[in-house]
Amino acid sequence: MAKKILICDDEEGIRESLKLILADHYELVLTGSGAQCLECLKNDPTIKIVLMDIKMPKTNGLDILKEIKQKYVDMKVIIITGYKSVETASEAARLGADGYIVKPFKSEEIQKIVKEHLC
Repeated sequence: MAKKILICDDEEGIRESLKLILADHYELVLTGSGAQCLECLKNDPTIKIVLMDIKMPKTNGLDILKEIKQKYVDMKVIIITGYKSVETASEAARLGADGYIVKPFKSEEIQKIVKEHLC
């Protein structure tokens, strides 16, 4: 049984890129908003890891990260963002992010961090 990954990014192109990189090895759930992300986690206990954007309409990924870590303590969350900022990275780490990747990302980088956190 393939491990399940939830991808949450408002940009369809990013979701599709991640799908191309990961679909051969994992089962994927794709969402475009923080609210959808939380709904998926609530309804699917088999999700093992979340790959999530920070900058999304309506919700900030860091707020969603905080909520995920409060409700699902053991859930692994990798932040994927187009904004390379020390403040944002340290805030994400403080809130419990398990990793931080800056766009544009390399497929090897995504595969490596996902594999590390799913072991």
